[in-house]
Amino acid sequence: MVGSDDATPDLRSHEGFDWAYVLNGTLRLVLGDQDLLLQAGQAVEFDTRTPHWFGATSAGPVEYLSRVGRQGQRDHVHASVGGH
Repeated sequence: MVGSDDATPDLRSHEGFDWAYVLNGTLRLVLGDQDLLLQAGQAVEFDTRTPHWFGATSAGPVEYLSRVGRQGQRDHVHASVGGH
C-alpha cells in the first residue's frame, strides 16, 4: 500500500523497545520530533515510550521486519565467526 507523505500520523507510545529492519522500499518513521526515511538495508532501534509511528511513503509499498521487546528488554544479536 502506498502511503501519503502529507498525512499527519497518529503517534503512539507504550512500554518496551522496538527494532525494525527495512527489507524493500522506504519506511517513514516519525519518532518524537524526528521524521525519518529509512531505506532497504537500514535498521533502527528505539524506546517505545517515545511517541512514534511508521508506514509507507508515496514512493510505494515497504516491507520491513519489526520486533518489540517487553518493558525495557532490548534485543541482542550474537554472531559466530568461523567454527560452528
